[in-house]
Amino acid sequence: MARIAGIDIPREKRVEVALTYIYGIGRPTSKAILARAKLSPDIRVKNLTDNEVTQIRNIIEKEYTVEGDLRREVTTNIKRLMDTGSYRGMRHKRGLPVRGQRTSTNARTRKGPRKTVGAKKKEG
Repeated sequence: MARIAGIDIPREKRVEVALTYIYGIGRPTSKAILARAKLSPDIRVKNLTDNEVTQIRNIIEKEYTVEGDLRREVTTNIKRLMDTGSYRGMRHKRGLPVRGQRTSTNARTRKGPRKTVGAKKKEG
């Protein structure tokens, strides 16, 4: 199993798709990396030579922020927004949608499952 950026990428998949298992690398970035390494995106990971894996690993280490570093960078950016008290930071803090979506309906991914608010009967 090829190990790149601390992640075991799946052996049976095409290299182009297998690289997307690394946090911070999507399909376009994966294609760009393979173009730089002059490799076909159709090769399976199990058919890569050690040289080719090393070449891919070097390109990713030098030019891209991936995995732990990228996750840390994203969390610090969110923390900075929250500390400055910006609108986006407040939305993050309250667990509401940040990018202007409606909240009267939908927004369930951010708000979580519905909490029913019922009226209590008067005792009397």
